[in-house]
Amino acid sequence: MKKIFWVGIGIAVGSLAYHKLTQARAQATTAEGWNRTIGRVGDSIADTLDAFREGMSAKESELRDALGLDQPQRGRHAGGQNH
Repeated sequence: MKKIFWVGIGIAVGSLAYHKLTQARAQATTAEGWNRTIGRVGDSIADTLDAFREGMSAKESELRDALGLDQPQRGRHAGGQNH
């Protein structure tokens, strides 16, 4: 009896998955589906670039601190000329 129950559950889950995949495939071929897909890809690219820029900025700050590039130099005036 347990086997029949689990077979029934498997058939139900399989048919539900098939129905959802068929729906998704049908929506992907419409203009609205393409717009949604392109929008998601664009958002993903923008998010990736933002994360890259943040990481690059953090690493640049870390390197500047390690090399002492942001510290004021002795013997120089505000104009940058050495007297």
